[in-house]
Amino acid sequence: GIAGKNAIELGREILGHFGSLNRLFAASSDELAKLKGLGPAKLAIFQTVIELARRAIFEELKAGPVLRSSPAVKHFLHLQFANQEQEVFLVLFLDVQHRLIASEKMFEGTLTRTHVYPREILRRALTHNAAAVIFAHNHPSGVVEPSRADETLTKALKNALDLVDVRVLDHFIVAGNETMSFAERGLL
Repeated sequence: GIAGKNAIELGREILGHFGSLNRLFAASSDELAKLKGLGPAKLAIFQTVIELARRAIFEELKAGPVLRSSPAVKHFLHLQFANQEQEVFLVLFLDVQHRLIASEKMFEGTLTRTHVYPREILRRALTHNAAAVIFAHNHPSGVVEPSRADETLTKALKNALDLVDVRVLDHFIVAGNETMSFAERGLL
């Protein structure tokens, strides 16, 4: 804590400032450094905790089928896209039991778009000997709705991966605290 506030009170105040854990985890170092009570040492500890949370969720996803742990996938994605000011395209590579083999940030772009190359995704899927994949990307604009380009890309990627028997299980869009699933919307 700080003078006049214990650690729990300080934590509640910081959480209240951001409104949610996802917004807190997405805050930049500059935003956090402006808060009273978070100096360089506490900021370093906080960033360490976030990285440990990412790794813990990653291990949870590797331990069992990803689809049985949809909330864990969403938490993992929110942590992966925290502090991203440009679009990032991520691929989760899965084995035949839908356990996580690897998670890779494949492409980074600008504030509003990124170029995704199906050939590279296909190459990485074969390298990992993946049986299935889950795509995810963020919308830094804060709008979780898929664009026409997002839908077209997903169909193109699905068609390319179908040729080598790699199933596309889902495509998530993360925007702020929201997550949209193509599979849940019937867009796959």
